Order: sequence, then structure tokens, then C-alpha cells
Amino acid sequence: MSSQTTTLPVNNTIMRPQMFYISGLHDMPFANYFYVFLFIVLILTVFSNVFLLVLICFGPSLHNPKYIAVSHLALVDLCTSLSVTPKVIEMFLFNSSFITYEACLADMFFVLFFNSMQSLSLAILAYDRFLAICLPLRYHSINTNGRMIIIIFSVWMLSAVTFSIMVLLITRLNFCGSTVINSYFCDHGPVFRLACNDSSPNTIMAFTTIILFLFVPLAFILFTYLAIGLALLKIATAEGRQKALKTCTSHIILVALFYTPLVVTYFVAYAVGFHPNARILNNSLSTTIPPLLNPIIYTLKTEEVTESMKKLFKTKQDKNRKIRNSKILAE
Repeated sequence: MSSQTTTLPVNNTIMRPQMFYISGLHDMPFANYFYVFLFIVLILTVFSNVFLLVLICFGPSLHNPKYIAVSHLALVDLCTSLSVTPKVIEMFLFNSSFITYEACLADMFFVLFFNSMQSLSLAILAYDRFLAICLPLRYHSINTNGRMIIIIFSVWMLSAVTFSIMVLLITRLNFCGSTVINSYFCDHGPVFRLACNDSSPNTIMAFTTIILFLFVPLAFILFTYLAIGLALLKIATAEGRQKALKTCTSHIILVALFYTPLVVTYFVAYAVGFHPNARILNNSLSTTIPPLLNPIIYTLKTEEVTESMKKLFKTKQDKNRKIRNSKILAE
């Protein structure tokens, strides 16, 4: 009797859902009022960041490395808000919480990409302040406009490559159970935890990106301010120290606004646990409020921006006055 071996075909098909359901914010008390609040925040964010970008563009005194970094932060803030809030508002207005698999991956990439760019933008501004205070005589030779643009381009490439890999790793997952995403967008963690096959590479990638784009920039910022603090102690006069510190005030406020809620979220979530709604609410506010406040703080707290704004309005008034005088003379 001859033995016969039968080889069965192995099914390597990846099970992907046609749609995901985003459940965040739906079962929260007073959720409707929160949607209205987000809409108002979006309008103000777009206006304030576009205003700052225009002001820097038309202010010749602001065409320097520091304000290239500031304008980059304003652009990132604008893109962050536009990548998050319109979709959330659309879900509210049209009661449409379903999102296709492909759109979910695109949403995940852009939201996480621009969130990471906010963190890196603050680190770039810290680098600029470090050079200005700790190496004032070499500042203009080290930190040129061209080098600042190269730094910004480099961090864009780093983020784009990293989050492209993160999203591609999602495509290897099987989704054979629930497709309800417990977040306000296609968040990476809530999505890969729905998978029914091995998601350990996704877990490793999640920790890697948190360290690379949250804690490394924060550590760099803290290091620069430690160096700045030591440099300030070497300044002989209190007036000189105060003047140097004043140039950092806006940036310190922005760092506190951005990192405090995120660090609290991660530490509290791993230490004692977070109610899902509290995590969603905190994350949505930390994504939408800093982009609104950043340009306002830089406009009101930075002397160069305030002076440039006054000059811009004065030039506009002078131009209108000349036009009126020309019309009067013509009559």
C-alpha cells in the first residue's frame, strides 16, 4: 500500500474590512456642543495662522531663520487642524461615522504626520533660541535661512518615511472581528488593536514613534533650556538676562501648551488608566487648541511681530490716504 501525501493550499489572504466605524465623542454628554466648539476653533485657527503667515511673508524684518521656523509652525498648525477637525464635523453634520479602509489609512497618516511635525517644529524653535542666546556671535553664520530650510525639509522627510512605514504595517493585519474604532479619528493604537493576528510589529512601531516624535524632541527642548539657563547666569546685568529671556517667553508657553496634556495622557494612561472618553476628549483638545493659540501668542508676545504688524497697517493706511488725496486733487 503506497502512501500519498496531499498538500493543502495555504490561505494567505489578508482580511480587510470595507469600512471602519469611528465611535469617539458619540456617547459623550453634551457632545453636540463640543462639535460646535470645534467648528469655532477651526475657523479661528485658520484665520489666525493665515494672518501670521501673511504677516511674516510681507514683513521684510521677519525674513530670518527664526521666523522661517515660526511660519513653518503656523503652516503645520494649519494643516493639523484641517486634517482633524473637518472630518469630525462632517461626522456630526451628516451622522456619518463610517470611513472606508483606504480613507482610514490616509486619515491615520496625515493626522499623525502633522501631530509629529508640531513636536518637531517646537524643537526647531528651541534650537534657534539656543543658538541666539548661547552662541550670539556665531548665530548668523551658523543659522542661515538656507540651513533652516534644510532642517525643516529633513524633519518632513523623517516624519513622512516613518509614518508611511507605520501605515504600511497596518495593511498586513487581519480584521476578523470588531471594526469599531474607539477614537475621534483613525487612530493607530485603536485600529491595530482590532486585529486578530500578530500585531507586535505595530506595537513596537507605536512605542518607537512616541519616543522619536514626542519624548526625544521634548528632551532636546529641555536640554536647550538648561543650556540657555546656564548662559543667562553668565550675563552680568539683570536687565540683560530679562531681555534675553523675553525672547524665549512665547516658545516656553507653546511648549507647555503642547506637551503638558500629551505627557499627562501617556503617564496617567499607563499608571492608573484613563476612561476612554477622557482620553478621546484630552487628545482632541491637545490636537486642536495649540494650533489656535500658537499664532495668537506669537503675535501678542513677540515684539518683532507686533512691530511688523504696526508697520504693515501703517503702510496700508498711508496707501489709502494717498489714494484719497489723489481722488480729491483729480476732482
